[in-house]
Amino acid sequence: MEDLVSNRKAFHNYEILETLEAGIVLLGTEIKSLRNHGGNLLEAYVVFHRGEAYLKNSSIAPYKFGNIYNHEERRERKLLLHKRELLRLKSVIDEKGLTIIPLALYLKNGFVKVRLGVAKGKKAYDKRAAIKAREAKRAIDRSLKDQE
Repeated sequence: MEDLVSNRKAFHNYEILETLEAGIVLLGTEIKSLRNHGGNLLEAYVVFHRGEAYLKNSSIAPYKFGNIYNHEERRERKLLLHKRELLRLKSVIDEKGLTIIPLALYLKNGFVKVRLGVAKGKKAYDKRAAIKAREAKRAIDRSLKDQE
């Protein structure tokens, strides 16, 4: 499965506790634009209205050849989840400090799917610690490679 759009900043800004897959309701021009890698998930998040989940603030660029049938760039897009998944996610959101963010949009059997992550925001010192650990691992790998 190749990611059409990914949210790489999510792993830097959030601690991902759990991931799941959901379908998404898209228009034809949105699909075509995504296949050309014309999307952005940086500021996107999931909200609940009337017992349904929506992806808010995600951007899918207008399709170049869409003329009058083109879509709105930052509209709310409905997520397709089973009822028990919706109820479980709603209870997770009500927990303090947790949110649901999209990690990637990808194709699976011809359908666009969204990889969602239940996330907890990182503090600045957590981010620095993660960077320090990553650099230490690189240094160790580099020294092992030099020894060979």
